[in-house]
Amino acid sequence: MRLDDIEKYIVNLFDCKNNELFSKESGITTRGTEEINSIGYCTNLTLETIEEARKNDVNLILTHHDTWDILYGLKEACREKLLEYKMSHYFIHLPLDHCDFGTNASLVKKLKLNLLEKSHKYDGFDCGRIAKFNDEKTFEDLVLQVETLLDEPVKSWKNRDGKVKKIGIVCGGGSDTIHVKEAVDMGCDVYITGEKNLYTIQYAKFACINLIVGSHTFIELFGIESLANRIKNKFFDMNIIRLKEEHIE
Repeated sequence: MRLDDIEKYIVNLFDCKNNELFSKESGITTRGTEEINSIGYCTNLTLETIEEARKNDVNLILTHHDTWDILYGLKEACREKLLEYKMSHYFIHLPLDHCDFGTNASLVKKLKLNLLEKSHKYDGFDCGRIAKFNDEKTFEDLVLQVETLLDEPVKSWKNRDGKVKKIGIVCGGGSDTIHVKEAVDMGCDVYITGEKNLYTIQYAKFACINLIVGSHTFIELFGIESLANRIKNKFFDMNIIRLKEEHIE
């Protein structure tokens, strides 16, 4: 399968492709090969995930994040390694947070929540979700559910009494207090995200909203996995592999 055909298929999955920032937030970063028969997916592009791809004979790496510019020198090192190994790379960031099968929507589904509405708009993309359980549950049960799903311990703060039902979600870097406030304003019992700082914790305590923080990497994995599965359903003879990442956060 040609790389351009895969790119065309991915782009046409998104109803936000007319957003002027779509091409900045997604696309092919490296053309190491044009013929693709094996795709490896993960959240982050790093030298370690490139090595995982090489071990598994992958020739296209599909990620949620491109290598961040603030990781000085890593982007250039990854590009060099991809070209050395004759691998291509495609990433899709905010459009995957926004879409109905992406990071936030996939976590809603995995937690068996009922979607209420999209939320947390950023640059024209809806980067969060408001959802609820059919029945109330204890906060402790929800924490255990998230830990089991992510296969890692999470940080949690119980800031109100009683059971929980309504959940605000921003997968990834939802640490800003304005993100927490939107969940508070929407009447959520719990806010779930993938990063935190001192202010996230302090404001959640002040606003009496329960807080759960998993890792940025694994709270967003289900979105890129969902996209990979759609590619597999379209190009049924394509080999799809999950690339291992460390629980370093």
